Amino acid sequence: MTVIGIPVEHSGDGQLDVAPPSNRGKPEWARAVAVRSIWYVLGVVVAAFFALPMLWLVTAPFEAHPGFDVGLSHLTLSNFVDVFHNPNALSSLYNSLILSLLTMLIVVGASALAAYALSRVNLPGRDVMLYVLLLLSSVVSGTAAMVPLFLLVFDMHLINTDAGVVLVLAAGLLPAGIFILKDFMDSIPRSYEESARVFGASPLRMLWDVVGPSVRPGLAVIGVWAVVNVWGNFLIPFILLRSPGLTPAAVEIYSFYTSGGQANLRLISTFSLLYTLPVVVIYLLVQRRYGFRFYGGIKG
Repeated sequence: MTVIGIPVEHSGDGQLDVAPPSNRGKPEWARAVAVRSIWYVLGVVVAAFFALPMLWLVTAPFEAHPGFDVGLSHLTLSNFVDVFHNPNALSSLYNSLILSLLTMLIVVGASALAAYALSRVNLPGRDVMLYVLLLLSSVVSGTAAMVPLFLLVFDMHLINTDAGVVLVLAAGLLPAGIFILKDFMDSIPRSYEESARVFGASPLRMLWDVVGPSVRPGLAVIGVWAVVNVWGNFLIPFILLRSPGLTPAAVEIYSFYTSGGQANLRLISTFSLLYTLPVVVIYLLVQRRYGFRFYGGIKG
């Protein structure tokens, strides 16, 4: 017998006894807790997998005899002194900074102009062209195109120059930069530009004063992305630059290996920490300014 959805049964004395609640929901609850616990444990393992190398990078430069374990048994600053005595250590960081900034300026400027034009002009096959450029820039990487790129730079007499490296790096980043920035341009209402055109503003003036401030987060995305890609690029500077004084930090770090190919952990860990700091500083500055809430469009 059931009373208002609650199972009951008759007792011997004629009274109604309420049946105990069913335990059918308990296995599902226990299963959900078990699955969540497994995911938590897996997350901790993955986090430790990435955190331990970072912890080693922070502690090894201050260890007198660093190994592959994490710890500080003999605290010292002599590793930094030895790195600074290297004649090309600091200059390589400066070279990386120059290459990154020059490439970033070209990529951001050219991407903004091209994305603005493609966003406002209805060209036949525009979207197909963007996807093809993005696909080719991803499939034909620097490694696959290194021989023709070297011959092209050689014919232009730009071997062993910063200009040759910057042009090659910027050309490889431009398709993706245009593709990303076009989405930001598409989200800007055209009424803003029409209002500026009424007052006689030129297209470049509208791009600089109207569209540029509105897509500033997108420009920050492209700028940081270009700097990080150039900062960590090894192959192109390694092939196109010949003078030790022009090599960036990504190439210079390989000079801390012995002639037999054995790594000098003292110098490599210390230089790697110095090499990582500028990227961390850029991350913190951009995160403080935008909070990494990169989005396109305007809420009105």
